[in-house]
Amino acid sequence: MITVVVPAKNEAGRIATVLQNLSTLPIDHIIVVSNGSNDTTMHEVLRLGIPKLQILYFHERLGIDIPRAIGAKLALALGSDVVAFVDGDMVGTFADSLLQLIDQILLKHSDMALTNCYPSPPRHIERYNPTFQWRLNLNKELGLDKKINLSTPSHGPHAVSRHFLETIPIRELAIPPVSMALARMNKLKIDVATTIPHYQLGSSLKTHIHCTKIIDTIVGDCLEAISVFQNTPRTRQWQNKTYIGYHSERRFDLLDNFFNEE
Repeated sequence: MITVVVPAKNEAGRIATVLQNLSTLPIDHIIVVSNGSNDTTMHEVLRLGIPKLQILYFHERLGIDIPRAIGAKLALALGSDVVAFVDGDMVGTFADSLLQLIDQILLKHSDMALTNCYPSPPRHIERYNPTFQWRLNLNKELGLDKKINLSTPSHGPHAVSRHFLETIPIRELAIPPVSMALARMNKLKIDVATTIPHYQLGSSLKTHIHCTKIIDTIVGDCLEAISVFQNTPRTRQWQNKTYIGYHSERRFDLLDNFFNEE
């Protein structure tokens, strides 16, 4: 059984395209996790009438990546063998790449299948977006840099196996790099399955403030993942700066409430 989880917050004008693209694929379930939307996202989702669609609606904002963990929990309960994740603003046409992610799990027996969003990374990555450097730092720490380069579950569609979800605490999917570090610690198989250059994802344009907070979020997530892998106290600090970004808005309390209600 194959399930795709789609987090969506205020994706009016985009979510219908994402779901229509997914509905053409040979998958069993599409789980939309709608949280804190105050636009017409839900109206557009319901209007589609896609039979394989399931909706988890949260009035409150869950925060970044929390919907992944919630969707994964339901997908596991449904008996899914593969769970893929596609953001609700990704209107690009990359159906073939999604099938490659799924096949990497089903046919090649990987436990985490990633997308390479930077097939031609900058030569001096430390001069660019600091997430590049910290993604690479984490992948080197995990001994995966030669295999996956800059790839990360924080960026681009990706997929995990049922074995992954039964091995890693699903709560940890709310900090994607940490889930990858735990997968490595448990000797799970992590691979890059496909390439989708970032611009082909079709993600919505973001403000400068949002981009800055995303950078701090992912850098902090990578730092936290490194500390988990090193079996040291979790930290998001490096050289007297603590990288919080959107991390403080992650509603782990709502995530735990959902898990306890299952």
